[in-house]
Amino acid sequence: MNLLQIQDKVWAQACLGACAPHLEEKLGPPVPSCSVVGPVSSYYVQRYGFPSGCKVVAFTGDNPASLAGMRLEEGDIAISLGTSDTLFLWLQEPTPALEGHIFCSPVDPRHYMALLCFKNGSLMREKIRDESASGSWSEFSKALRSTEMGNGGNLGFYFDVKEITPEMIGRHRFSPENREVPAFPADVEIRALIEGQFLAKRIHAEGLGYRVLPKTKILATGGASHNGDILQVLADVFGAPVYVIDTANSACVGSAYRAFHGLAAGTGVPFSEVVKFAPSPRLAATPSPGAAQVYAALLPRYAQLEQRILSQSQGLPE
Repeated sequence: MNLLQIQDKVWAQACLGACAPHLEEKLGPPVPSCSVVGPVSSYYVQRYGFPSGCKVVAFTGDNPASLAGMRLEEGDIAISLGTSDTLFLWLQEPTPALEGHIFCSPVDPRHYMALLCFKNGSLMREKIRDESASGSWSEFSKALRSTEMGNGGNLGFYFDVKEITPEMIGRHRFSPENREVPAFPADVEIRALIEGQFLAKRIHAEGLGYRVLPKTKILATGGASHNGDILQVLADVFGAPVYVIDTANSACVGSAYRAFHGLAAGTGVPFSEVVKFAPSPRLAATPSPGAAQVYAALLPRYAQLEQRILSQSQGLPE
């Protein structure tokens, strides 16, 4: 699907030509994700007993299927807080970049989805927990509750393994005056890590064209989604309520939803109507009063410092 011109929904001729001759006729024309492309093969009817009238709905990848499984709607974000942190975004007007991936939405042919992956996820959080909270998540959470939003202007970048988004490595801590410092107090270190991780996610999401809308909600899953204090920082940084969902096998569930939608799509039924009776996510955190002002000031600072670190690592002038 990287051969597709996502705006026009047609194969890119230059890409087809670079890959193989006569590729377009082998691929066939692209179709919307909710299209029925034909009946199941007679092989499956004879071998496995499928009904001969069984319809096949257009295929999609595992990540788009996960977006369907998590039932994202316009303006929503899904974030998987695991070994790596992964961000799924619903986009109206994408601005493709060299980082991240942009796809056609699997549930609405007018819109798009983006995927961003951050390698330093839970393992980095666990390292700082061990170093600054005696290995205790309870102490880690207490530090988040005892420090103020914005961390007094202290910002941190924590990449013990080479990061994907952005491409950098190392730990970098900055005072409110943007001076790099060697260390923070333990509680400041913990908040700097969590705020820094979520500031980076918002900055790079907005770099792909994402904008937080009044109706935006964040759907969180993965190990760290069980920590309410981490989710509170997420809600504050993005300025949107955070919900938690059980997304075990979300790609499989999303594929089932999409098949159901494919059977109904001929009648013009939107995907949201098809899945309206699915289990609802649970509200876990809402933005704190004053959070919007605090992080509106920090976001451009964080982006500038990130660029400064990248320039220094590449030997470029700041």
